[in-house]
Amino acid sequence: MGWLRPRLNDRLIKACRRQPVDATPVWFMRQAGRYLPEYRKVREKHDVISICKNPDLCAKVTTMPVEALGVDAAIMFADIMLPLQGMGVKFEIKEGLGPLIQEPIRNLDSANSLADLDPSNDVPFVLEAIAQTKKMLNVPLIGFSGAPFTLASYIIEGRPTRDFVNTKALMYRDPKTWHALMDKLSTAMASYLRAQIKAGVDVVQLFDSWVGCLSPQDYHQYVLPYSRRIFKELEATGVPRIHFGTGTSNLLEEMKQAGGDVFGVDWRIPIDLAWARLGSDVAIQGNLDPAVLLGSPELIRSQATEILTKTKGKVGHVFNLGHGMLPETSPQNVIELVKFVHDSTKNSG
Repeated sequence: MGWLRPRLNDRLIKACRRQPVDATPVWFMRQAGRYLPEYRKVREKHDVISICKNPDLCAKVTTMPVEALGVDAAIMFADIMLPLQGMGVKFEIKEGLGPLIQEPIRNLDSANSLADLDPSNDVPFVLEAIAQTKKMLNVPLIGFSGAPFTLASYIIEGRPTRDFVNTKALMYRDPKTWHALMDKLSTAMASYLRAQIKAGVDVVQLFDSWVGCLSPQDYHQYVLPYSRRIFKELEATGVPRIHFGTGTSNLLEEMKQAGGDVFGVDWRIPIDLAWARLGSDVAIQGNLDPAVLLGSPELIRSQATEILTKTKGKVGHVFNLGHGMLPETSPQNVIELVKFVHDSTKNSG
């Protein structure tokens, strides 16, 4: 008898579609990261971009946390900046800081000079890594991209920022350039995510990590149409779409208008209040503070219990952090959290 692949653990997909599950699914943003000893060994020899561009290595790193932690999904090891290289954006990833852009975009000519993204030619390594990773998994694989606003903020600022002064200045003073840039980015990211779906990912997440710096009015005018375009273009694929942001408790209604099947929320708002505002027709993801995992096992269980209590009796909860895993996190704390969530919610659907 030949080797039989284990049956797919489809808890995540079911929860995203608001279907009953045998236990609440768990996965974590940045679950393949420096807190894992196995990953640190890889990083001794390879930088992040080198890993991303080596499909064998990328697949290995992507699957590490599934084996180590018992999570219900893998998320592709990639960087949101990768597709921008194919569009002509030159950057480097500085350790401990993030992307540094060589020539920030500040005018219409530079926005118009961005090339159209061709995923098969510009990011073939991502698509090959997806195909290889799928062969190694018995859990769903999550693909992702940066959202237009978050990518625009990097491209305009030239580096990570806390105040987004240049981004907002361009948005307010030169809306023509702003909309040209957002149009390019939304078209490119829709194409990128479609290519990932074609390559085999089971779920996609749009990371709008920094959009929480905007007012609801500005989001509606300058961001919503472009995020909506991406979600609309992916609708026909039938693949669950997660819409994620941090510090966005003031934007939940606007983000709902933009689209998505699942909404990721952070720890700044109780998860039941966020879900009530979003409506019962969508699923929700979150929302443990990543720093809680630096605390005692008792604290972790207590905080997790609070989230599970607030979502009990409703279908469509995906347990996650409110943002990415911190490098100082103890892997044992993560393993125990995954087991605790599963044990606490078994046969809850």
